[in-house]
Amino acid sequence: MKAMKVAVIGTGYVGITTGVTLAYVGHQVTCVDVDPQKLALLRAGKAPIYEPNLEELMHLARERLRFTDTYAEAVPEANVIYIAVGTPPTADGSPDLRYVQAAAEGIGQHLSEKFTVIVNKSTVPIGSGNWVESLVQAAYEARHGKRAKGTFAVASNPEFLREGSAIYDSLYPDRIVVGAERTEALEVLYNLYRPILEQSFIEPAFQPRPNTMKAVPLISADLASAELIKYAANAFLSVKISFINEIANLAERVGADITQIARGIGLDSRIGPRFLQAGIGWGGSCFGKDTAALIATAKEYGLSMPIVEAAREVNYRQRERIIEKLQRELKILKGRTIGLLGLTFKPNTDDLRDSPALDLAERLLRHGVRVRVHDPVALEKAKQQNPDLAVEYYQSVLELAEEADALVLVTDWAIYRELDWESLAQLMKNPLVVDGRNFLDKKRLIKAGFQHVGVGTGSNPQLVTAEG
Repeated sequence: MKAMKVAVIGTGYVGITTGVTLAYVGHQVTCVDVDPQKLALLRAGKAPIYEPNLEELMHLARERLRFTDTYAEAVPEANVIYIAVGTPPTADGSPDLRYVQAAAEGIGQHLSEKFTVIVNKSTVPIGSGNWVESLVQAAYEARHGKRAKGTFAVASNPEFLREGSAIYDSLYPDRIVVGAERTEALEVLYNLYRPILEQSFIEPAFQPRPNTMKAVPLISADLASAELIKYAANAFLSVKISFINEIANLAERVGADITQIARGIGLDSRIGPRFLQAGIGWGGSCFGKDTAALIATAKEYGLSMPIVEAAREVNYRQRERIIEKLQRELKILKGRTIGLLGLTFKPNTDDLRDSPALDLAERLLRHGVRVRVHDPVALEKAKQQNPDLAVEYYQSVLELAEEADALVLVTDWAIYRELDWESLAQLMKNPLVVDGRNFLDKKRLIKAGFQHVGVGTGSNPQLVTAEG
């Protein structure tokens, strides 16, 4: 394999994972970011995000990784340039493209005359490839006084990374999708990803190659199709989660168990078991943002997306369902003390974007509840990002549980299954746990003296009063 020179604009979750992975498989990678604190961490071999095995992979790839705050050091020599900056949602759900625009203009100003592929890695609206191309072209002309004829091509290469499993997903992906209008661009990206497509790289000891891993499929498409693939994938998964949550609500009413239902339908090969875990609903940086962007894009073309809209409605209503469960068991919430276990939107990340726990905390506060919170990795980050949120932060779950009226499991961190539940039951004023992920060992909790309330599973009958 001939090593390529790669520039990555942005060292957020996608950018740093992409850069480190490509460096590990043999390419020379320069990452660009304007945040001096991030750069200081990265140059010291520290990851700016919490992601299992990322720092270990950075260490293995350190000889092929550079970090800078200037385009001039990264762009001119690059064969491939990734735009991996943030696209946060605006008020109407459409993505904010200011950072993409700034990156495109910075690339255009420093582009050399050799052929370069500029890759949209950020999740961007359909049609953004053409827009980025015009921005790069205009910036190049303004800087060089001539058109960049044939010297670059814009491609789309959407990411399908799961936070908490990003290294695994980068090295052993289900598929790689690339979209471009020029054959030369597709050829460059094929050669760039060849070590991953052929699985010819040496597996890292901490992330071994799956026994069933074979060659990775490469999906070549036009620009618009590649851009829409990303939105369609996330929208489908969002719908699947919301569907099982809707069935869970019915299961509670009729006395059924959603975990058995999910298993019963998940074994159907047409459906599959993944993303059928009922609970408090999805959060994070992708599903909420991408479904809103898909709806906004459809409106631009005179279309509605009623299925996607319904998935969003069901999802955010799940958080209110947790409030309803607490009201049913405690009757009055005002003046109660309730502890939330987990703040991140999922385990093995420190990402708090669209966090169900923070949303739930705000709702409980409006009900007059004294809210205590715990998280194994994101406690300090939550304090910094939410200075006006009137919750109490606890480093110890035992201290959080003292004299509490209820606990709510929000994030399914593995450590919560192994808590000293027997001691927690003795400390609490009322040993009630609402399991918002159906994650805890129900039998153990009942034996410890807890009333366990799940999602789509009901309360444990031996501890429920006739009235409840």
